[in-house]
Amino acid sequence: MFTPVILAGGSGTRLWPYSRKQYPKQFLPCLGKRSMLQQTLMRLEGLDAHPPVIICNEEHRFIVEEQLEELGMTNGSILLEPEGRNTAPALAVASLLLREENEVMVVLSADHFIKDEAAFRAAVVDAVNVSSQDYLVTFGIEPSAPETGYGYISKGDVLSSVSEEAYQVSSFVEKPDSETAKSYLESGQYYWNSGMFVFKPSLYLTELEQFRPDILSACRNAVSSAEHKWDFIRVDREAFLSCPSDSIDYAVMEKTQKSVLVPVSCGWSDVGSWSSIMELESGDQEGLTCYGDVESVNSKDCYVRSENRLVSLVGVKDLVVIETSDAVMIADKNDAQSVKDIVTALKKNDRQEALYHRHVYRPWGKYDSIDQGHRYQVKRISVKPGARLSLQKHHHRAEHWIVVKGTALVTRGSEQVLLSENESTYIPLGCTHRLENPGKVMLELIEVQSGAYLGEDDIVRFEDTYGRTDVSVEQ
Repeated sequence: MFTPVILAGGSGTRLWPYSRKQYPKQFLPCLGKRSMLQQTLMRLEGLDAHPPVIICNEEHRFIVEEQLEELGMTNGSILLEPEGRNTAPALAVASLLLREENEVMVVLSADHFIKDEAAFRAAVVDAVNVSSQDYLVTFGIEPSAPETGYGYISKGDVLSSVSEEAYQVSSFVEKPDSETAKSYLESGQYYWNSGMFVFKPSLYLTELEQFRPDILSACRNAVSSAEHKWDFIRVDREAFLSCPSDSIDYAVMEKTQKSVLVPVSCGWSDVGSWSSIMELESGDQEGLTCYGDVESVNSKDCYVRSENRLVSLVGVKDLVVIETSDAVMIADKNDAQSVKDIVTALKKNDRQEALYHRHVYRPWGKYDSIDQGHRYQVKRISVKPGARLSLQKHHHRAEHWIVVKGTALVTRGSEQVLLSENESTYIPLGCTHRLENPGKVMLELIEVQSGAYLGEDDIVRFEDTYGRTDVSVEQ
């Protein structure tokens, strides 16, 4: 058996505005009806696997928990990083937590697309068998084009005593220029570096101790003081932040004598840009791929995603058009990699659109910022059945709540009141309050905030179902 370890960090800036830092591409249905994280887990179905370990940022923990629940995976573990330190420390922490079992880890990225899942599963079985004989296995993707956006791995001699499908790694090489990539493709000796690995945790820790003992030491300290609460494993923040940032490739795989390549041809893509999504989608006879409310006249070879309103194309070609509730992005499909530069500019100008969707997801549900102006803000709040917000108060704002669907149980100071549709209440400034959904359908209400300061950090929590009483930046 093996344990899937899913790397679910990353901000997905090249798929802005659909993907944003607080809700990046791995948690979105970029290709298909399920999120990319869910698709990653689902393609392991039928294999002899333990419950998964998901490694993600602290701020994404409730998103991951909900997506696991949607798949019925209630026994998985969610390993939280206070901040990203690249793959070598993340996998060191996972290995330290799994070393007692010492069974094989299959390390996958949550934001990859694989077309031929049967071929992928067969490669996983081969790699697990190879790794059980004390090798660090990496999957090499058989290249279909002289791609300059991927790193490459060159294969050495076949490990015939282990498997005819496994090769010693000759070298890892960086992203090549066009001519070099063509020579790699023609040689038949090079594979795309997939960033997927299979190994025993004990072997990885042994090699890490040899080549990067500083990383291992920091991770040991972080794990020794880890907090296990609900499905979450929270490593010690100070110890983990003291850890150097490095990838598993640089820290171990390029230095060890134990690295092995298992080739696989499975229609793999890292879904790194809108142009890569276009390549994976099958458009109509005009080359148009459209989602949402889209009308087109005399246009071709475009990708259009409309989330909220009508998008019309007239006489254009080779465009990527993405419309969300608060942003529209139009790009030449041949320059789609540069979308990340827009995100950089937005961050420089302190634009919230770089970080947040208008819809913000919380463990109890979500809210949509409908309107805001001088000293007021309007939100539509949705609370899941049985869920409740924290017991809290605000120093700078008052709130009016109007129920439009379902039933709300409102704590306001020392009293509790049950509100049905079309009923409302007022929360004065400084009043301790809580909102709950005691019913079996989604509770929806309109919240009107008024006051001198309306920021999300104006929250004092006294009690919280989700363990956030020490956090002051979430509703």
